[in-house]
Amino acid sequence: MGVGLMRDVRDQVIRRVQRPAVQGSPEFGLAYVRTGPRRAIPTLVVPGGPGLASIVPYGSVRRQAAADGLDVIMVEHRGVGFSRADVTGVDLPESAMWVDLVLDDIAAVLDQEGIAAAYIAGSSYGSYLASSFAVKYPERVAGMLLDSALQSTKDLALEREEIRRLFWETGSPVGQCVRELTARGEDQRVLLDVVRSGYELSGMPLVESAVSRKVADRFDPVWQGLALYAARDESIAGIPYFYEFERAGTIGFRELNYGAVPDGLPLDPALTYARIADRFPSFEGELFDLPAETSGFDWPMVVLSGTRDVRTPPAIAERTVALAPNATLARIENGHSALDSHPVAFVKALKLLVTGQSRRLPGLENELNRLPRRGLTADLAKAMELLAKTSRSPIR
Repeated sequence: MGVGLMRDVRDQVIRRVQRPAVQGSPEFGLAYVRTGPRRAIPTLVVPGGPGLASIVPYGSVRRQAAADGLDVIMVEHRGVGFSRADVTGVDLPESAMWVDLVLDDIAAVLDQEGIAAAYIAGSSYGSYLASSFAVKYPERVAGMLLDSALQSTKDLALEREEIRRLFWETGSPVGQCVRELTARGEDQRVLLDVVRSGYELSGMPLVESAVSRKVADRFDPVWQGLALYAARDESIAGIPYFYEFERAGTIGFRELNYGAVPDGLPLDPALTYARIADRFPSFEGELFDLPAETSGFDWPMVVLSGTRDVRTPPAIAERTVALAPNATLARIENGHSALDSHPVAFVKALKLLVTGQSRRLPGLENELNRLPRRGLTADLAKAMELLAKTSRSPIR
């Protein structure tokens, strides 16, 4: 591991719990960290993915949480980073990649730490794991935070509807440009990547900047940058200790239907992983029907929803809150995954949950929006906005 990574984990003790050989999974050491002042009921935070590491990318989030008095545990996903290999040093196989085994990993960490129940917080795919953990181990959940709630493979229909409403069915300049580019034969996967990532990072003006210059056949660093940022090609195999899709991505295809059949219409999110689908197993089905199970989640629950989230549209958050008996919805001006794009707001919401004040969140949405935006995603948004201005694109 390089010097830079050593610096990122310098104030953390990387712990391990041995996971036994079971169901095609060899024995391996599952890595995790625990930071902050110890509490009787800690918080376990699960990032997105599958493929995102937990230990290196989120050191600053944990330091902020610790400064706010939170006791935080993060588990390195099996097949990723410090949990990538078995006891002999060989990468974990596809047969070790199942949601059910990941849930048991989380329970094993709680067991090793002597924790009966915890607040479970998950972002995007992490929210899917959080809800699934609640179904399998309900007695171990003291409360829950779902950020950009991912609940069902059937919600692809909602994702399609939202994307096409924003970028295809509209009479706005963006819609006109998108339809023109489609008529010219622009690669639909790339076009989808650009408009979706631009909108989630910054908003419609950034999207208009990129697509209008593309229509005018002018080179645009914004278009190039967004296409590169959102790409789902062979390079997705990974950035060690940060994002390693090569093994964990099996879960995405086998249990979350990442290889869904495109419907043949423009801007189909089913195209996102189409170029690498032949490298992974086919969809077999979901472990749980999470929307059907949500009515049994009777603990305090916070659902964070970004107003510009098109990967897990606000309709999913609204349905989740309507089903759960003790849930609070907080809408923030944001794209996908506050943990990654607005972590200060994420930690603030988490602290309110842990201190029993989650019902205050709807009245604090403006305050959450005013909090400083930090992290790689926020920095990228600022860089894209600057590029748009310096290239004299029509960003307003």
